[in-house]
This record gives sequence, C-alpha cells and structure tokens, in this order.
Amino acid sequence: MQILLTLMLQADTAAKAAAGSAPAASEKISLFQLLMEGGALMIPLLLCSVLMVYVFVERFMAIRKNMTFEPAFLVRLSDFVKTGDISGAKAFCKGASSPVVRVLEKGLSRIDKPLELVEKSMENAGKLEVYKWEKNLSILSTLAGIAPMFGFLGTIAGMIILFFNVQHQGFSLEAIAGGIYTKMVTSATGLIIGLLSYVGHAYLDAQINKNVNTIEAASVEFLDIIAETHL
Repeated sequence: MQILLTLMLQADTAAKAAAGSAPAASEKISLFQLLMEGGALMIPLLLCSVLMVYVFVERFMAIRKNMTFEPAFLVRLSDFVKTGDISGAKAFCKGASSPVVRVLEKGLSRIDKPLELVEKSMENAGKLEVYKWEKNLSILSTLAGIAPMFGFLGTIAGMIILFFNVQHQGFSLEAIAGGIYTKMVTSATGLIIGLLSYVGHAYLDAQINKNVNTIEAASVEFLDIIAETHL
C-alpha cells in the first residue's frame, strides 16, 4: 500500500511538471502514519489483531503438543494384550503422554466389557480430546466476521468526516482527504485481519481433522486386536 501511494504521488508530480508547473518533491508516508490515519477505530482493530495472533499461536501449540504417535507403540501394546498382560499394557500406556494413548488407555480400562462398550468408551474419550483442541478456536471464526465489520464501520465514519469537511470547508482535496483516509485504512485493515483469522481457523481445523484421523486409525486397529484376542 505504501508503494502504491508513493507511485500515485510521483505520477501526480510528473503530471504537474508536464503542465508547466514546478515539480514538487514526492512525499512519503510510513506504514505507522498510514495506520494512524484510520482514527479511533484502529484501536479495536488493533485489539482484534493481537487476539488473533495470540489465539492462533496458543491453539497451534496445543494441537501440535504430544501428537507424535509411533506405530511401534501399538505393536508393543498388542503384544501385552495378546499375552493377557493387561496390567502391563496399562503401565505401558502410563509411560506415554499422547491423546492417542489416552484413548487407547480408555479402551484398556473397559477391555473386560463387550466390544461395543469398549468402542463407545474410546469414542467418548476421543471426543474429549477433540474438545480440548477446539477450545477457543471459535474466537478466530468470530474475529473473521467482526474485523471486517469494524472496517465497514470505519467506512461509514470516513464518509461522515468527508461530508462534514465538505460542508464546512468546501469541496477540495484537503477537505475530503481525511475522510478518505479513514474510510480506506479501516476497511483494508479490517479485511486483512478477517482474512488472516479465516485462514488461521481453516488451517487449525485441518490439523485437528488430521489428528482425529490418527486417533481413529489407531482405535480401529486396537479394536481389531481386542476382537482377535477374545475369539
């Protein structure tokens, strides 16, 4: 955006020179100064951006934490189950901290029950793990809708400022510049925050689905092991 403004100012200078006017030095504006032109509505947009970054990083770390699951773990666990060493299997699970292991451990605690009850208990344990991952994730989807609305509110505020200046100062570039700045800066900022929030939510949701598939695959294999053992 800063480059675009610079090019527009340079083009305006060149046009004045071609018309016979004295060429003026092209002005530059920093990103911070540009954002300040958005006015008071940049404060809630700043809060939205900070909250978006915090929630994304916190949820990303929570989803990725302890999600490594080695197939060798399930092979070792099946050896315990096939030999009837359920207490050893439970102790083996206690030594690992992972959502997949917690789900399998829940199945071990119901291994003396019918297979349907074992499957149901593991399914409920899996839902609890998914709930932990999805905690506060709705904040990103909310920000994806709220931030553009703040930008739209800035557009309305900018139009009010524009017409107010025109009414009291007459129609000139200086009179309408402030309103246009507020309108464009807040709209662009709100759309960018909303877009990033949407992308962040979609990415984290995809990571959750990936982890859910890992849990489901391990659960199905574990249930097959139990079914073979009970035959």
